[in-house]
Amino acid sequence: MAMRPPAGAPSLSRRTRILLIAAAVLVVVLLGGSRLIDFYVDWLWYGETGYRGVLGTVIATRAIQFVIGGLLLGGAVWLTLWLAYRFRPVFVPVNGPEDPIARYRTVIISRLRLFGIGIPVIVGIIAGLAAQGDWQTTQMFLNGTPFGQTDPEFGNDIGFYAFTLPFIRLLLDWLFVTVAICFVVALIANYVFGGIRLAGRSGQVSAAARAQLAILAGIFVLLKAVAYYLDRYELLYSDRNQNFFGATYTDLNAVMPAKIILLVISIICAAAFFAAVFRRNLQLPAIAVVLLVLSSVLVGAAWPAVLQQFVVAPNANEREAPSIERNIAATRQAFGLTDDKVTIEPYSGTSTATSAQVRADTNTIPNIRLLDPGKLNKTFTQLQQRRNFYGFPEKLDIDRYTVNGQKQDYVVAARELDSNALVGNQQDWINRHLVYTHGNGFVAAPANQVNAALEDTGGQGGLPKFTVSDTTTEGTIPVSEPRTYYGELITDYSIVGAEQGAAPREYDTDTAQYTYTGKGGVSLGNLFNRLVFSLYYGERNILFNSSINDNSKIMYNRDPRDRVEKAAPWLTVDNDPYPAVIDGRIQWIVDGYTTLRNYPYAEQVPLGDTTQDSQLGLQGQRLPNDTISYLRNSVKATVDAYDGTVTLYAFDEQDPVLKTWMKAFPGTVKPMSDISDQLRQHFRYPEDQFKVQRELLTRYHVDNPGEFFSTVSFWDVPSDPTVQGNTGASQDAQPPYYMLTGLPGQNGASFQLTSALVSLRRQFMASYMSASSEPDSYGKITVLQLPADTQTLGPQQVQAQFLGSPNVSSELNLLRQNQTTIDYGNLLTLPVAGGLLYVEPVYIERAGQDSSYPQLARVLVSFGGRVGYDANLSTALDQVFGAGAGAAAAATTPSQGTTPQAPAASPTPSTGTSPALASAANEISSALAQLKAAQQSGDFTAQGQALSALDAAVKKFQAAQSAAPAPPANPAPSPGG
Repeated sequence: MAMRPPAGAPSLSRRTRILLIAAAVLVVVLLGGSRLIDFYVDWLWYGETGYRGVLGTVIATRAIQFVIGGLLLGGAVWLTLWLAYRFRPVFVPVNGPEDPIARYRTVIISRLRLFGIGIPVIVGIIAGLAAQGDWQTTQMFLNGTPFGQTDPEFGNDIGFYAFTLPFIRLLLDWLFVTVAICFVVALIANYVFGGIRLAGRSGQVSAAARAQLAILAGIFVLLKAVAYYLDRYELLYSDRNQNFFGATYTDLNAVMPAKIILLVISIICAAAFFAAVFRRNLQLPAIAVVLLVLSSVLVGAAWPAVLQQFVVAPNANEREAPSIERNIAATRQAFGLTDDKVTIEPYSGTSTATSAQVRADTNTIPNIRLLDPGKLNKTFTQLQQRRNFYGFPEKLDIDRYTVNGQKQDYVVAARELDSNALVGNQQDWINRHLVYTHGNGFVAAPANQVNAALEDTGGQGGLPKFTVSDTTTEGTIPVSEPRTYYGELITDYSIVGAEQGAAPREYDTDTAQYTYTGKGGVSLGNLFNRLVFSLYYGERNILFNSSINDNSKIMYNRDPRDRVEKAAPWLTVDNDPYPAVIDGRIQWIVDGYTTLRNYPYAEQVPLGDTTQDSQLGLQGQRLPNDTISYLRNSVKATVDAYDGTVTLYAFDEQDPVLKTWMKAFPGTVKPMSDISDQLRQHFRYPEDQFKVQRELLTRYHVDNPGEFFSTVSFWDVPSDPTVQGNTGASQDAQPPYYMLTGLPGQNGASFQLTSALVSLRRQFMASYMSASSEPDSYGKITVLQLPADTQTLGPQQVQAQFLGSPNVSSELNLLRQNQTTIDYGNLLTLPVAGGLLYVEPVYIERAGQDSSYPQLARVLVSFGGRVGYDANLSTALDQVFGAGAGAAAAATTPSQGTTPQAPAASPTPSTGTSPALASAANEISSALAQLKAAQQSGDFTAQGQALSALDAAVKKFQAAQSAAPAPPANPAPSPGG
């Protein structure tokens, strides 16, 4: 029996329709209203900073992708539904009155427009929302720039893999989704409209339904053929082999031919489906599908597995050699580790240096850093906070400044407003947002000096020697505008500005208020903006406070890192912005990276895990753990601490990825030529990039593929020995350290980022890595490689040696008994006189007191297995190297609170001392004074003369001392204690 579907169905009442419409409007307001407010607030922020074009480009791209994605999937679903309805059977046989579909069919047919248009619209909106998210892939495709380098397998420009292939794959994935959804919709629609009937043993499928489903299946298989074709290119970043990335022998000789075979079979299979449109028999497409599945198993999986097991595995070192060679070359290119940027030099690592040789190293010894920026937050806070609502970051920064003609590294920090430190009535809305609006000052301390030895000042020694520039004081690093409205600790919004003639209300000092005069902030001069921000922050005071006027502005998004990320959403931003005084203004310097996920044959690095170290928690947020295979520090950004101005500078103008984004966002990145000389003097080689390169160089310093395969020459990044219990390869890595120091064969000291590297799964030193931050040699990486057959102690072993030394352990125990806690500062590794010098400051802090802070108590020194330990670096050096070795350190750090010493015993003559000994001691003091004066004036000729005089005086003193019946100096402890 056949019956025509009943026409007509009950319609919704007018009241029901009104309620549904009202509910829909309410949902749109609730969901869309907050988004509109967020968008408008962003729109104002981008207008304030001058980057509204960035927001416009992003919105336009996402809108176009929304429309295209919605039309593609929504249109395809509409066409599928229309075809299923248009070619439905005129009469639909039913199996009696209990047909389960009849009721739904009646409702659908009675409301064809609602379902025929509503379903595609809903699907299209969902598809559009999903499609608009990946705007970066589209922009990179539209603006892609050639690399000028080709892959070693297909000869394609690297830009094809960076910009074109990801977009094609994205488009292909959307086509897959579209066809798959349409196939499911076609099944359901044909079932509802009677084109597919399940009556009988096998059911029935109308010719129109069969044709529609066969065409969709054929298109899907054709798309699979295209995917097989693209898979060939993606083999170039295969991870089949755990030792390297890139196409392996098996990929090239089994998987790649298999992709071609499967491509051909897919085309044949698609043809079989298309043939089914004209044939009632579905055996041919069924056979084709079985053939495709079997081929995928046998050709695509089984054959590569057999080749890998019986051909490659027994001879892997030879078979994989060409692929490893490609991987080494590509990784070095992708991460900036090519021969023009990395120099590997042999270095003995062992030395029997004399005191004269150590004194002669005026590049390193005078600049040894005693202050650890990761330990001094509480010291800076207690001594330089001034008010409870000011603060300093957990991890301070290291930079260098030239003062009185002498370049020196400093521990630096901006004295910021800490939004979380306000207490009591300071948290009142007016105080929090209108009164306490900014920080005040730039605080610095020479990194190689303390005010005095701990014991020499009644327990008030071992402290930084501060220089402060703020609204009331001008230090040795002068700042013309010390007020900081933008910084790392300012998490809340502030409302600034006042009417002309009105009394200032912002706190500046205890005796003065201030009114902001800069260009930072978004205007609150109109009622609409006040209403928007009142809704945005859920704060009615913004709308009703009478002191907010036509000149008022609101500051938000005040973290330098966040501002750069918003201005350049295509950048990956370094973890650690740092403040620098440029032309008298405090500028936050932020490093920006361009990255790629897939670079042919290059190593793939998890960015977050690789940049993890023992101090990461101190310096802020961790980088996202995205997998990258290309990294460039292509942008240097600055954020003005007073007015929030964000400036992006192209720092690697040859980077094709940067060129691509500069075409996508024209005018947002300034050329390198706009970087001032003073700003360039404060650029640091970024830590996160260095950590990635450090990790890669532990393997990719090896040139020979066979040696690379054996891993025998690999290195490790050492775990931080100064963190208790942090041992083993799985523990947090030792962070790299900024230092002003010298390198073998280098003229003068330079500002470097350095790290020790140890042997694979061992703790002996393997190499020393350093990256220059000097303008004329910026980015040059030097690796001092120790001989493989030596056993020079590494950081963990040196730390064990320190703590195992009887003199050290006994004194540390005494310090602990005085209700103090001991904290070990950064263990620095320094190449000196052919060997490796280790220096570690030891800090003490009163236990259980909120007002306590770390003070430098002792300095540990190790060289060649000998340990020195004293409150003064110069004395500790003397203990290790002999008389006079620490003279250079003492001459440049007189504020350590001790008379510079030549031998272990004081050269100051005492009763009964021979005239020769007294005369030599006086000559040493005179030579040290000459050396200090020469170094302060920058006169290298005078320094050389002073060092020669000092060397002669020390030899004379030693000769006189050996002739006199004086007790011997205390011997330095042996390596074993």
